[in-house]
Amino acid sequence: MKKLGVLLADDHTLIRAGLRMVVEAQPDLSVIAEADNGREAVAMAQALKPDVVVMDIGMPSLNGIEAARQIRGSLPDTQIVMLSMHSDEGYVLRSLKAGAKAYLLKDSAEADLARAIRAAAAGKSFFSPAVGKVLLEDYMRKLERTGAEDSYELLSPREREILQLVAEGNSSKEIANLLNLSAYTVETHRARVMQKLNLRGIPELTLYAVRKGIIA
Repeated sequence: MKKLGVLLADDHTLIRAGLRMVVEAQPDLSVIAEADNGREAVAMAQALKPDVVVMDIGMPSLNGIEAARQIRGSLPDTQIVMLSMHSDEGYVLRSLKAGAKAYLLKDSAEADLARAIRAAAAGKSFFSPAVGKVLLEDYMRKLERTGAEDSYELLSPREREILQLVAEGNSSKEIANLLNLSAYTVETHRARVMQKLNLRGIPELTLYAVRKGIIA
């Protein structure tokens, strides 16, 4: 069985050691290198082409979000798992826009890291359960404060189905094959979802799905 190659990027030696222990305990995962700043992470990723980079969001020299953007720009097959102490929406959305597939809080990394790496390597999204909880609570408070209605109720059953599949990381072609629809029909449903929910782009759609507990 070919192991997934993982690059660990964190400026704290003890945290990297803990992450390495979690990864190396899995039979299908292997740490191929470690970086202690963002620039080193980008250089190592370009040289070694890992399957997944586990990236601390706050690092010296080059922050994790910018490093993720550079890695994804030059290595579209390398996926990013972002590690952070921050659960607020701004950090999550910026990470998604930079190309991260998974977003983990550091205090849940031991429990969730292996699953996040596997999901990201498969092109799927993954988030710490606590992230979804915080985002949902913020979202509900915002609805109460503005008196707005939950736009999710505007979606048809098919649109809700496609919302989840898109948020999980599936392409229109993959969704079309799964649901036995044409790619054009999927694109039409997808556009309606974006319009009804007033979303701009896949990162915002994914974040919405996390808020709603549609994806983990």
